[in-house]
Amino acid sequence: MVCPAGHSYDVARSGYVNLLQPQDRRSAAAGDSSEAIDARESLLASGVGRTLINALTTRIRSLDLEDDPIVVDLGCGSGDALAALTAHGTSVGIGIDLSTPAIERASRRFPDRTWVVANADRRLPLLDRSVDVVSSVHARRNPPEVARVLHETGSLLVAVPAADDLIQLRELVHGQRVERDRGEIVLAEHETLFELVERSVVREMQDLDRDALLSVLRGTYRGMRRGVADRVAALTRMTVTFASEILMFRLR
Repeated sequence: MVCPAGHSYDVARSGYVNLLQPQDRRSAAAGDSSEAIDARESLLASGVGRTLINALTTRIRSLDLEDDPIVVDLGCGSGDALAALTAHGTSVGIGIDLSTPAIERASRRFPDRTWVVANADRRLPLLDRSVDVVSSVHARRNPPEVARVLHETGSLLVAVPAADDLIQLRELVHGQRVERDRGEIVLAEHETLFELVERSVVREMQDLDRDALLSVLRGTYRGMRRGVADRVAALTRMTVTFASEILMFRLR
């Protein structure tokens, strides 16, 4: 790939392009680890998290989109959400993530989408007013850049953990029941550039065995500290709440 200024970027053999610059990373292994990616894929394969993806897909289908809409997923991970969001019609999917292992896996699994290693906290590698839908599913958010790349009639879908997400597991591992309203944080971040169209919560209960519980901890980085090792070692089986708040925005 070549930009108008003449900079060139090689497309990897598996099909993704790495646009990450040295200043865009804080460590040599930026983004999610292979262990975290494996954990999330294992959970999704067993059905955990599919309710959220289905809810997001339903919302995108309800939009009045032009032909061949471009859908961009920020912090796309290994690509399951974007693949589902662009599975029908002639949607064009672009996934952006900081993790090279995640993007490489996404490009091998879903070669008909475009996969980019880049830091979504900085400037998005997209043209002004070129995108129909941007999604952020438990991932990075960059309101100014999203406002720049969205069409005037475009939509932004943001999903964040709801206050009771994983509440049983968090209470057991960390010893306290703390609920945090992330939806209000999202609203505050976007209020100057975006107007809220819809706000809802998707919730499901899952009965998980020890292996699945450990996958949740690995995939969310919870419970991996030495200070809670004894509590993690005692995990056997538990019914866990998975809850996400979905906020749909349009440009002001």
